[in-house]
Amino acid sequence: MAPADVGSFRPSSRPARRSVLLGTAGAVAAFGALGGRAAAATPSGSTPTPLTPPEERTGPRAQAWIRRVVARMSVEEKVGQLLVTHVYGAAADSADARNTAEYGVATPAEVVAKYHLGGVCYFTWSGNVGPLPGVAALSNGLQAAATGTGAGLPLLISTDQEQGTIARIGPPATQFPGNMALGAGRDAAAAREAAAITGAELAALGINHDYAPDADVNVDPGNPVIGVRSFGSDPGLVAELAAAQVLGYQRDGGVAATAKHFPGHGDTKVDSHTGIPEIRHTRQQWESLDAPPFRAVIEAGIDSIMTGHLVFPALDPSGDPATLSRPIVTGLLREELGFTGLVVTDALGMKGVRDKYGDDQVVILAINAGVDMLLRPPAFDLAHRSLLAAVRSGRISRHRLDEAVGRIIRLKLANGIVHHPAVDVSAVADTVGTPAHLDRADRITEATTTVVRNAAGLLPARVDRRRLLVAGAGGSAVQYLAGALADRGAETRTLSTGTRPTDAAIAGAVAAADDADLTVVLTSKAWDTDVTDPQARQRLLVEKLLGTGRPIVVVAVADPYDLAYADRAPACVAVYAPNAVTMRALARVLCGEVGPRGRLPVEIPAADGSGVLYPYGHGLTW
Repeated sequence: MAPADVGSFRPSSRPARRSVLLGTAGAVAAFGALGGRAAAATPSGSTPTPLTPPEERTGPRAQAWIRRVVARMSVEEKVGQLLVTHVYGAAADSADARNTAEYGVATPAEVVAKYHLGGVCYFTWSGNVGPLPGVAALSNGLQAAATGTGAGLPLLISTDQEQGTIARIGPPATQFPGNMALGAGRDAAAAREAAAITGAELAALGINHDYAPDADVNVDPGNPVIGVRSFGSDPGLVAELAAAQVLGYQRDGGVAATAKHFPGHGDTKVDSHTGIPEIRHTRQQWESLDAPPFRAVIEAGIDSIMTGHLVFPALDPSGDPATLSRPIVTGLLREELGFTGLVVTDALGMKGVRDKYGDDQVVILAINAGVDMLLRPPAFDLAHRSLLAAVRSGRISRHRLDEAVGRIIRLKLANGIVHHPAVDVSAVADTVGTPAHLDRADRITEATTTVVRNAAGLLPARVDRRRLLVAGAGGSAVQYLAGALADRGAETRTLSTGTRPTDAAIAGAVAAADDADLTVVLTSKAWDTDVTDPQARQRLLVEKLLGTGRPIVVVAVADPYDLAYADRAPACVAVYAPNAVTMRALARVLCGEVGPRGRLPVEIPAADGSGVLYPYGHGLTW
């Protein structure tokens, strides 16, 4: 393919930058050079000459326009497009000392302009997420900085809004219980609607690229990093729901979706944030276990795929992680699976990609492997300089550079970001966290609650004018559930004991349970946290409460595998996330207002390794 030839890019068939299903607020008029109006010069220097994009966002005219844009870009502008990073602060023009320390300039807008960034990723810890109209205003300010300098290209503004345990944008934005809960619900239409609502709300905030859905098949109950982020352990179920979410995010919600973590992160006991996972599947096992979801999302027209920092010897025996592997990224993903969209790395500060090569080399190797965008390289200025030097020396060819940049621009054009980079700040509340969205979240979530044990018909329970103890891990979850039960007339007492309860906390819970008509105890990844705890504190809490002989309900509020350690409990429930929408649904199920409909999307092995305690698909109702 000739440099900047975009003829092989998969066109998008969906209307871009708006919500067809949910009516998200329309973007305000485009601004900046590519929208046909010269923007004010930024601190980095030049004002770009306007280059009006075609009305058509895909097709021959769009491809020709992209080629013209790439041809007029400088090397510095092209290299900038490859990079996505975080910026510090809630306003584009507000100085933050952390920006100065990391990037040498003070404001988020100056960071964007200095490096001609292709994208920015939002986090709470970087100060980007506060009152939601402010998030939209930040997005507009960053887009103004991007379109007002250099090539004048707008940003891909991204975040990790998988929902459930990974949700960067919290309330009042609508929350959902996450992928494994949707797997328990077994409803592709519900999975699509959850993605549509999530996507529409992100789009209203100016976030046009979501790093979701997770397409990993969680076949290892001991997986420390995926777990409930996966739809389940069955490749067919994961494929069906991941493809449904692609349609929800992209066609209905108006944001680019990203399937992760290719070629599959579901069968590992190593977290790639802290180590280098090695997947020992054969090629045949990869084809049957890991590949189906990625094939399905590609068929659904997904915009981008994220690589995993994991070694997969059957796919590449070199020992390089997939992010740096040309056989995996180009040979497998591009040539065999036929993916023509954007490939983005997982965060490059993770140990799984940094151990074998230096930070200055990782970015070069990833681009030469076939990756298009580099997410959050550490030592950012070093990464930027290394890329520039590699292009100028020929180590990264101009063909490879133009190919990657062309794909990035194609996505921005096809999704309407080039035409309409800004959003209407005054209209955020018309879309984000609306009563209609919150009601749909409640209805979708209650269909995911999974009851796996109900000895002697303990559930549903009468709670009105009864004394209830809500205890265990997850302080917010404890409070959410207690509040929902109090709304139903219960006299509730709470005791948040954390993931490693002390002897005093356990004794306090036992005493309180002796005085309660019903105790609900929440566990959070007890199977994992207790591995490094010789006294297995969460399990000990459950055992001591069961020893009272009082009615006890054990609820796993994260991984359902915790329930292997509660098989003597009268009642066991899995809810997959500790957020408020999940606790409200749990309260409705516990009180009998709705029947439980969730079915396990994974099997729960017995704690002693003797076999399967609760099989895949198990779930009780009344």
